Amino acid sequence: MSSTPAAVRTRLSGSQWAVLTLLVLSIFINYIDRGNLSIAGPLLMASPEKGGLGLDAIRLGNLLSAFFWTYALFQLLGVVGLLLDRFDVSWVYAIAYLLWSAATAVTGLAGSFVVLFGLRLLLGMGESAAYPSYSKIFATHFPEHHRGLANALIDAGSKFGPALGTLVGGLLMARFGWRPFFFVLGAVSLLWLVPWIKWMPRGKGIAVVHHEHTPGVLQILEQRSAWGSFGGLFCGNYYWYFLLTWLPSYMVMGRHFTMDHMATMGALAYLAIGVSAAVCGWLSDHWISAGATPTRVRKTFTVGGLALSTIILPVATVQSKDLSMTLLFLACIFFGMWSSNHWALIQTLAGPPAAGKWTAVQNGIGNLAGVAAPALTGLVVARTGQFFWAFVVATGFALAGAFFYMFVIGRIEQVDWRSRRPSM
Repeated sequence: MSSTPAAVRTRLSGSQWAVLTLLVLSIFINYIDRGNLSIAGPLLMASPEKGGLGLDAIRLGNLLSAFFWTYALFQLLGVVGLLLDRFDVSWVYAIAYLLWSAATAVTGLAGSFVVLFGLRLLLGMGESAAYPSYSKIFATHFPEHHRGLANALIDAGSKFGPALGTLVGGLLMARFGWRPFFFVLGAVSLLWLVPWIKWMPRGKGIAVVHHEHTPGVLQILEQRSAWGSFGGLFCGNYYWYFLLTWLPSYMVMGRHFTMDHMATMGALAYLAIGVSAAVCGWLSDHWISAGATPTRVRKTFTVGGLALSTIILPVATVQSKDLSMTLLFLACIFFGMWSSNHWALIQTLAGPPAAGKWTAVQNGIGNLAGVAAPALTGLVVARTGQFFWAFVVATGFALAGAFFYMFVIGRIEQVDWRSRRPSM
């Protein structure tokens, strides 16, 4: 059932806009914090005499993946869900935000691989509460016909964060080194807690309709489309985290860009994904409003987006730097097609009774790609001495993701949970 008429008739209140604005700002900071190590990668690989730690590609890859070990496992093991069930979501998120911002600040003082690795694990622990907290806040304090807008703005923030972080971070690190950037960013980010404590949502929120047949995790795992969405997100995330963690190093090491040039080109690439996602999300909503089925619309954007993203492969082979960057920007625009619709797709499949649990399991599995992509890319680069085969692997995952969305996921319509046996 379309929510467009209700969305037109009603507006978010001032307090809801305040909460949404702060959450979008927090995911913006979140993605700068998780991506800043990739910007510093070339500097960390420099010798200690030049301000680096003398890391090789394999150890850098392990550092870049460390974040995702705790980020994914804390969601898969139910740690975050348990905290959100037992304690107020606003305070859980505030403490998580404090943890990841402090970890970012202390990173500027780290002097060894081991310390950096531990701090990245702490960063993942803190940020693991982000998306589950957003879901619970939106479900509790935002009416259904405004959740599409809320999720779209969160997704845009997750792309604009790396864009600005790469631009400003690259420019500042080129002039002042990597340590001051981490320390100042983490310290300044803590200021977000002041307005959050003042305006964070309180109370029971909007009235929640009780669903008699609430599915358990085992019932969700029985759905073929669930496994299609898990596989699709993992593959799409591999492509995204390959870009997020290794694109800056590729530009410096593979294309011999200066740090300033890398900062500009990397920022434009991430910005292209964010703008494309926002535009494609708007287009998909209007297409459905015009009478197209969710199956046709969501699959067109998810399958088409990932399939067309494979245009990234020639980026590593063409001689011209200008042509290489043009192809990269096109690949990012196509990737934004997928990014705009993959969460809307599973929200329709799960429906209100299962959206939270389905999202938690899917996000946990999908973000294991954050462990695989940085480490595997570092291994491939170290073994082959070039980035071409790393681009081949990322392209292969994009094609596999398109397969999951096209052939494993069925019709995009809510599962009839009432006809299924309750489970845990």
